[in-house]
Amino acid sequence: MSTKFASGKRAIAECDRCGFRYKLKQLRQLVIKTKNVNLLVCPSCWEPDQPQLQLGMYPVNDPQALRNPRPDTTYLQAGYTGLQIGSGSGPLGSGDASGGSRVVQWGWAPVGGSRANDVGLTPNNLALAVTLGTVTVVTT
Repeated sequence: MSTKFASGKRAIAECDRCGFRYKLKQLRQLVIKTKNVNLLVCPSCWEPDQPQLQLGMYPVNDPQALRNPRPDTTYLQAGYTGLQIGSGSGPLGSGDASGGSRVVQWGWAPVGGSRANDVGLTPNNLALAVTLGTVTVVTT
């Protein structure tokens, strides 16, 4: 049985992308977004179909919210915001920061303490204590 096309053992063709000549058997078809775009390209110009171009082609169900959420009951609140240090009375209890289960210490300048006018506003236990040794410089 005969075929409609020649075998093409020695056929030469040009890459549709770069224009260099290659054997016809070396060229590959280019596929973009799962569609054959009818381009024959050389091995150096060929690239696999990019999966990111297929976004939106398949339905994705990725819910972000929970149905009937419940509050976290494992949280023990310390003071009004969980940041106060010292004792005090208020609607939420004492201001002892060590009593909470999620105590967060923060500040604008945590190393060295807060500024003099911020002492009452943002207590800071993150003060840095440093001890330096002696440095001797010998010149010759």
